[in-house]
Formats: sequence, C-alpha cells, structure tokens
Amino acid sequence: MTGRGQVRFEDIVKMHGEFSALKGVNFEIEPGEFFALLGPSGSGKSTTLRILAGLDAPTSGRVFIDGRDITATDARDRDIAMVFQSYALYPHMTVYENIAFPLEMAKLRAAEIELAVKDAARKVKIEHLLDRKPGQLSGGQQQRCALARAIVRKARLFLLDEPLSNLDAKLRMETRAELKKLQRSLGVTAVYVTHDQEEAMTLADRMAVFMAGEIQQVGRPAEIFARPNSIEVAAFIGSPPMNLLPARLVDGEVVIAGHRLKTALQAGGEREVVVGIRPGALRIAPEGVKARVELIEDLGDTKVLDLDCAGTAMRIRVGDENVPPEGGVISVTARPQDIHLFDPATRKRL
Repeated sequence: MTGRGQVRFEDIVKMHGEFSALKGVNFEIEPGEFFALLGPSGSGKSTTLRILAGLDAPTSGRVFIDGRDITATDARDRDIAMVFQSYALYPHMTVYENIAFPLEMAKLRAAEIELAVKDAARKVKIEHLLDRKPGQLSGGQQQRCALARAIVRKARLFLLDEPLSNLDAKLRMETRAELKKLQRSLGVTAVYVTHDQEEAMTLADRMAVFMAGEIQQVGRPAEIFARPNSIEVAAFIGSPPMNLLPARLVDGEVVIAGHRLKTALQAGGEREVVVGIRPGALRIAPEGVKARVELIEDLGDTKVLDLDCAGTAMRIRVGDENVPPEGGVISVTARPQDIHLFDPATRKRL
C-alpha cells in the first residue's frame, strides 16, 4: 500500500436519465498531491468530486482510496473532509463550536477537543475569533473557519469545491497562497474543483482538464500550458486564450493570410491545419502576417491588442513600449517552437 490519500478513478460513468454527466473518467492522484479538477460549468468536475466524497454514486466504474475499493462505502466512512463554496457553517454556533463539531460527533474528550480546535484555528490564523458567530465574520474568515473544521478531522483527503469563488479578487489571491502553504504543511492530499484556470495553474501540482463529461488532459499546469493536446484545451487554458486560426501546412511552414511562418514540424506535403499561437508568443516585426489593430486593452504593465487578420480575430500581448495606434496595420510573427498545430478533423494536436 502507498502513502495516505491516494485516489484512483476507474471508468467512472454517471448518467442522469439519458444525459451522461461523466463518460468513462480515469485518473490517479498521488498521496500528498494538490490535484485540481478544472473545466467550464457543466463539464463534470463537481460530479467527480461528489462521487469521490460519496455524496453521489456512479452509474458504473469503481473508486479506490489507498488501494481499497470504496465505490459502495458510505460517505461518513471514507475519512474525507469537505469544504464547500457556501462554507456550510452552523450559524447558531460559535467558531469554536463549528470547528469542534466533528470531534464531538466522534466522542472525543473535551480536553482533546480543545487542543485540536486551538491548533487548527492557529494554523489558519483565526484563534482570536473563536467566540464569534459565523454571521460576525467576513467571507475570508468564514472560509478559514470551514478549513479549520476540515483540519481537525485529520482526514486523509481534503475535497474543496470552488472554495474561493465567494471572495473578492484581492482576498482570493491571498487565501490562495495561504491554502497552498497550509496543504504543504499538513502534507494532506487535496482535490480542488475550479472553473478558474489561474487558480488551478497556481495551486495545483497536477490537474485534470474536463470538457463535456470527459477528461481531455492530465498533467502539470506548465506541461498543459506548453503542450495542450487538443483545440478545446488550447482554447480554455491561458489568459487571454490561445489564438486559433485555420491555415495550410506546406512543407513544414504554415501559410496564414498569404504569409509563411516556419514551424518545428519536419513534414513534407500539404494539408489543412488549425494553428495555435499564444498572445504572449506573438511579436511585432518588420516582416510577418499583416493585421489591423482594432482595439487596445490596457492591463497596466502590458497591453492586449485585438487584431483583424484577413477577417480572423487574433490577440497579441505587448509591453508598454512602441504600442501601435488603433486602426494601424502591423506585421506579427512567432518562433517555430511557439506554433502549435492541430488536426481540424480530430481536433487533436499534431
């Protein structure tokens, strides 16, 4: 048996009547890993988390925790702590009582409970709020209370369902950093559901990208960013997302709007392709693909230019210096290694 908190999904299918929410999902999570389930709304990531928690049963397939088949095991016997988007705190109880609740249910002695509660509260920096009720706390403090309640259980798995989505942007970034440090210090396996790719990219050791009930790709965030394996993943990961243009591949060069760009593909012959280039990988150059600047979005340290390239929309991210005017015509190019090629029929990476 491996370390504590290993997860394996084997061919998990979930049907809601005729609708298949999950279409044969397979993945593994290693002990101590921070693993994100990322995807747009309705892609199946929350369903996956609910099946892991035992709140939903799969239609077919099996779920293993630490090598044991727990598909039919009751939720309360799975040794899992869950933190929801809504925090699910009891409004009539103090912060102390909320954190202590799972330990009281487990019939621990009062002295043990007090030690555990104070220790958990200290880890999430709310030891000064133990006498307050949830209604007297800010969103961020409620979030920490919910986390402390999960910590006291010393569960082998932490499941987090969009836990930061109710916080404002600044607090979300701060809490994100704290959450990662907390997970590392506890050494616990965390499974984190989010539709926010920036959150997944910064928090996760590895992630699974969900689309329409299927996992498109599993890997480290940097790998998925650098080598998306389908048009769908390429379009979803990255902010702003990757430019995707129809083009023709001729002897290892792509022809876009009449201009040729070298690619890293050593291939003869001709074929139709979809070319992907990230906005940050495009450069303004004396020679290149001609495009008109339609709009300039100022993001402070960088600017994003919306371009019209022979009727196809493109975006380029540039620094503050030599920004062309709106309505101006520029040439853009990219290095061969920054040009991603996809098959228009299968939509997979070439």
